[in-house]
Amino acid sequence: MGNLLYLIAVILIIAWLIGFVGYSAGGIIHILLVIAVIAIVLRIIQGRNPV
Repeated sequence: MGNLLYLIAVILIIAWLIGFVGYSAGGIIHILLVIAVIAIVLRIIQGRNPV
């Protein structure tokens, strides 16, 4: 489950970067970034290495 959260976080960050650089998609890209950051924070809180 932890690896899945980390994978989702990485995918969302990459999608955010592509959206931020490539085009302006409005708030949805920033929501994806927030979800990715929350997943990483949850991983840190659970005591796992975020990297």
